[in-house]
Amino acid sequence: MSDLEETPHQPELDPFPAPGHALPPLPQPGDEPVELFQSWAQPEAASPARIPHLGHLCLLATLGVLGVVCAAVLIQIALHFHLYGVATQEQAKGEIHYLLGSEAIIYLTAFVLGLFIFPLFWNKSFFAGIQWRGATAFRLRWRLLATALSCFALAVLDEAVLPGPSKAPIEDIFRSPGAAWLMFAFGVTFAPFFEELLFRGFLLPSLATAWDWTIERSTGKCPRPLGANGHPQWSFFAMVAASIVTSLLFALLHAKQQGHSFGPFLLLIAISLVLCAVRLKTRSLAASVLVHACYNFVLFFSMMVGTGGFQHLENM
Repeated sequence: MSDLEETPHQPELDPFPAPGHALPPLPQPGDEPVELFQSWAQPEAASPARIPHLGHLCLLATLGVLGVVCAAVLIQIALHFHLYGVATQEQAKGEIHYLLGSEAIIYLTAFVLGLFIFPLFWNKSFFAGIQWRGATAFRLRWRLLATALSCFALAVLDEAVLPGPSKAPIEDIFRSPGAAWLMFAFGVTFAPFFEELLFRGFLLPSLATAWDWTIERSTGKCPRPLGANGHPQWSFFAMVAASIVTSLLFALLHAKQQGHSFGPFLLLIAISLVLCAVRLKTRSLAASVLVHACYNFVLFFSMMVGTGGFQHLENM
């Protein structure tokens, strides 16, 4: 730099200030610009990752739509080849193989895709994310069986006090022993597993998390920490509200099969509330699946006994 270039003027401190004129305070060691770096030094704590939430439920619904597409394509192929003697959509609506087959395809498509997709968002396996916990269900198996028998007793009481219609739409499916046995097998395997996966595996925890999240946002409360196994710890009111909404939707799903009758509708709500309580109490989806499967088994077994091995379906 040339000696002729001017350097920026730096104000100098007066070594002999006038009386009454105080020197500006000198910086002391340890003095730091707090306002500027406070947000860096103390970052805002991240909310716990609670899974599954409503976004995951929407993703599952999307996978279900893909399952519907797959089922529609396969049904068209089956109709083209007149599988089981069915050639039209109208005939397929009442044919047991098409009814259960299409439902199974929807379930399996969503499930298989979910096995690979959800771990990418959760950073844990699919069954760990939905709190499967099969060991817990096995340990509590006798209590869960007793719960299923209590549900059956409740169903018997409901039928005595608030009987359903004399000819429910679901009875139209039981037109032959073969169809009845297929329903028996489907009702104690596919149906309880996939219904519990949807309602108690995704819907129930998603609604409970949404309830607590809304309360936290509106009141400024801190989120509850995750449990020892890394899963959400919901408030009591969140679990109650989520169980009621889940049970209403569960009953509505099956209402058409019972002819929208009031008695069976109340029974479905009560059974669903029991399943929700089992899921929330044990923190195990496998536990509610076991209760659901055992309850369905007792129902179908009593029907089988009452109809002589499904040989006298007129006795139903």
